[in-house]
Amino acid sequence: MLGFIQQLKRRTPLGWLQLSRHKGRFLVALSGIAFADILMFMQLGFQASLFESNTKLNRAVLADIVLISSQAKSTQNLSTFPRNRLFEASDVPGVKAAEPMYVGMVSWRNPQTRKKVQVQAIGFNPEVPALDIPEANAQLDKIQLPDRFLFDKAARGEYGEVYAKVEAGEEVSTEIGRRTISVNGLFKFGASFAADGMLLSSDNNYLRLFPNQKASSVNIGLIYLEPGYEAEEVVSRLEEYLPEDVKVLTQEGFLQFELDVLTKESPIAFVFTFGVAMGFFIGVIIVYQILSTDVNSHLKEYATFKAMGYGNNYLLGVIFEEAIIIATVGFLPGFFIPLGLYHLAATATNLPIYMTVSRAITVFILTVIVCAISGGIATQKLQSADPADMF
Repeated sequence: MLGFIQQLKRRTPLGWLQLSRHKGRFLVALSGIAFADILMFMQLGFQASLFESNTKLNRAVLADIVLISSQAKSTQNLSTFPRNRLFEASDVPGVKAAEPMYVGMVSWRNPQTRKKVQVQAIGFNPEVPALDIPEANAQLDKIQLPDRFLFDKAARGEYGEVYAKVEAGEEVSTEIGRRTISVNGLFKFGASFAADGMLLSSDNNYLRLFPNQKASSVNIGLIYLEPGYEAEEVVSRLEEYLPEDVKVLTQEGFLQFELDVLTKESPIAFVFTFGVAMGFFIGVIIVYQILSTDVNSHLKEYATFKAMGYGNNYLLGVIFEEAIIIATVGFLPGFFIPLGLYHLAATATNLPIYMTVSRAITVFILTVIVCAISGGIATQKLQSADPADMF
């Protein structure tokens, strides 16, 4: 090992010397890799934001087991199932309680700008906290009043005046459809790709907003277990006992249900994945062009090395050295620029867009692979270089 390190120290950094000699070409290569990295970082960031924001409700549910309609497509398109299924579920050993939750998308008028935007409305029994949102759970008494709602203070849009009034103890009124409602409390949850924010209230207030939905048709069933019972065991019993018009899911299964929809059926997720692939191939093409030009312009020098006894492996090592240098140096601006872009995007959209260590490592590995592939393609002509043909 020490001998290998000493050999590296004695070795002339030919790849670096060739790159630094042609500074314009080197900068073009670095710009190409940085652009490819920025594209991959942004697409992966948006994709992660999609997965995180659109699964917030799934992760916030406090129940041990969740019932949804077998026709449900996602938490934005849940369909309904008979409330009787909750009464039937209560007969299964291990089930302590079964509560309904109503979920729907509504177009409400922003009290400040008077513009209509899409928000997600959720109604549940205020006597039993349904979501892991401490700020909301501390104000459940407020939503027992008619037409009173709690509003998401992390919603997307202009709501500064609304927040200030509610925090000062005032109620803010607005319209949903033909009904006037009042916001008398705030909580923090966040926007998603489907909704600009969230409204929480009692099941009775929710049903007033949706006159076409009956109390006997629910969107989500929240199953709470007796102490000492395992969720998987009770899920199996419920699946055997209940009709096939409902799906029975653990908390983890409810989250995976949404993730499967996003990864397998959502066109947005495909677009982001396609963007990452585009960034990868753009990087391969740009770096290949730079390395191929370098090989062609120094072909006689490489042939001279061959005549001096240096083998193909040594010359290939020079090209791969250049590729690794381009990958490493080009990654730096490709990493730091997205940090600022993430901040701008998160501020503009109120979506959870931020850098993660795992994403940085993934993109760096992809960058090295990009440059290695480019180097491998660029060396094809080098391997066939014959000193006798050069001179």
